[in-house]
Amino acid sequence: MWPEGKRAAASFTFDFDAEEVWIGEDPENANRPGVLSQGTYGAKVAVPLILDLLERTGVTATFFVPGRVAERYPGRVREILAAGHEIGHHGYTHTSPMNLSPEAEEAELTKALGILRDLGADVVGYRSPSWEFSPVTMGLLERHGLRYSSNLMDDVRPYRHDGIDLVELPIQWILDDAPHFWFDGGPSWNRRISAPSEVREIWEAEFTGIRALGGAFTLTMHPQIIGRPSRLALLDAFIDFVKGHDDIWIAPCREIAERV
Repeated sequence: MWPEGKRAAASFTFDFDAEEVWIGEDPENANRPGVLSQGTYGAKVAVPLILDLLERTGVTATFFVPGRVAERYPGRVREILAAGHEIGHHGYTHTSPMNLSPEAEEAELTKALGILRDLGADVVGYRSPSWEFSPVTMGLLERHGLRYSSNLMDDVRPYRHDGIDLVELPIQWILDDAPHFWFDGGPSWNRRISAPSEVREIWEAEFTGIRALGGAFTLTMHPQIIGRPSRLALLDAFIDFVKGHDDIWIAPCREIAERV
């Protein structure tokens, strides 16, 4: 599956949700500037810092962007594209397909596709808000020309879905920054914030296991979360760790999906 001399693959992905992760789940949050400022940090501060880090380390990444975030921050989307990174679909609003009618889900899918493509993105991949599918999601993805999904947790290797022209790039919660670092003062008030050193240990152990199995290591991050200074240092060190393995192919999601 992998290029000659490579035993496994790794992709670094970012869900660029900005304020939409709060508004999509509860529109009332649109009137809470303190809450939304957490997402604003992602667009205002974190994305430029992440782009600098990726340029310095020579990594091409995938950014999954909701359509409404692209409307709010078109300049940031253009900067991501100009740096050579992939843009993927992440809904129009950050609303789970499970909370939409089939008609509304298709409307969100097509609206976001149009916005991202108008900004110059060749969109071939989809990551659902909340990593959830409705009964019609996969059919909609195929109908509208998406070629891969990065949403399911049933494997460590990419695979092609049965009966549908769609590749799956598996993910996992332990390889997402949110379970380790998320804290917003709401229902998660008692959630413990992990130290970067703990998270690095978890990610390195999972990377080692996936590498041994010849799989694809897909790391999911959010600019407003991973983009804090201490966590950027973690990401920098972790990229260096991954690049220290000569048998690992680091590539954006679309290139990994094309191998399948």
